[in-house]
Amino acid sequence: MGMDRKIEKKTWTTKRILTIVGGLVVAGFFLYSFIFADFKSTLNVEKDKLTISTVKEDSFQEFIQVTGTVQPISTIYLDAIEGGVVQDVLLESGTNVDQGDTILVLSNSNLQLQVLQQEAGLYDQINNVRNSRLNLEQNSLRIKEQLANAQYQLDLLEPRFERAKSLYDQKLSSKEEFESVKENYLYEQKRFNLTYESYVKDSIQTINQLKQLNDSEARMWKSLNAVQNILNNLIVTAPTNGQLTTIEMQPGQSISRSERIGQVDKLDNFKVRVGIDEFHLSKISTGLKGSFEFAGETHELEITKVFPVITNGQFEVDMEFVGDAPQGIRRGQRTRIRLELGDASSATLLERGGFFQTTGGSWVYKLEDGGTRAVRHPIRLGQQNPEYFEVISGLEAGDQVIISSYDTFGDNEVLELN
Repeated sequence: MGMDRKIEKKTWTTKRILTIVGGLVVAGFFLYSFIFADFKSTLNVEKDKLTISTVKEDSFQEFIQVTGTVQPISTIYLDAIEGGVVQDVLLESGTNVDQGDTILVLSNSNLQLQVLQQEAGLYDQINNVRNSRLNLEQNSLRIKEQLANAQYQLDLLEPRFERAKSLYDQKLSSKEEFESVKENYLYEQKRFNLTYESYVKDSIQTINQLKQLNDSEARMWKSLNAVQNILNNLIVTAPTNGQLTTIEMQPGQSISRSERIGQVDKLDNFKVRVGIDEFHLSKISTGLKGSFEFAGETHELEITKVFPVITNGQFEVDMEFVGDAPQGIRRGQRTRIRLELGDASSATLLERGGFFQTTGGSWVYKLEDGGTRAVRHPIRLGQQNPEYFEVISGLEAGDQVIISSYDTFGDNEVLELN
């Protein structure tokens, strides 16, 4: 019987090779999926419910929308200079007035009594000044009279002295006679010199005193006129042409001194008083332009005055019309103004939208793959206006971006757009 031959088992069978190859393929597939698969969180979103905007390159103008109130170009306030009781109201609030028109008449008996007393006192002072002037003039006349008399006496003695001297020199008269005439002559000469010296001093002093008295009298007359005009303050008149606005006043009503009783508005032109958020204070200066629509036309304004005091988070500016104010505009009318904060420049622009509330402008959902999905994309924004953001980096003209609210998207990084 022949011996059985041992058959050796093959190590690499077709089945084993196929099994190994299949295992490697499966392992490679899982490895590839692990390395290259997209693990970003994804959310399916209906594209029709989104607002999508295309980034563009265009002129950018930083501006803000502000609200202003139309006011007269000039307002003059009416304050009661003197207090009193309303005697008569001649012009009512809302009336157009001309400069000098009487608006209101007050009465004040105490003030009238004070004025009379002051007038009497000033008249007494004026009379005293006049008496002093009269005394000076009389004294001056008296000295002039004394000087004239001394001159007369000297003129009488001078020829007698000359004759006495001539006779004495010729030894035709005694020394005693000559000495008597000489002494009288020298006395009158001395008296004349003293009188003349007194006259000169008195004249200089009188001139100065008269000047002081005249100045004093002029001041007293000026004071008297001012005192008499005090009563005119009880008559309130229009300081300029314009429209009158007053508080409600009735005869018998008491008005205090310095109390504001109204104003007169000049209506030949207007300005707009605008309130602006304090955030923009550093960017606001005189000369900035603004515009608004009225009666179908665009009207331009310019900031002429800035009031930097902040109240309730706002400060105010005055804007005046460039050119004439529009026809039909009225005091107190409120208007919406586009206020430009700088010159226009070319920039990459992204339309404003609700996305900013969620991202703060640090990222957006940018469309990819032909608009079938949107991926979170970092960006950096610059200046803004009520219509656009200026894009500093992260987007280019032509990119499409979801700008509607992101509130329902959660933290998903990818949006599948259906």
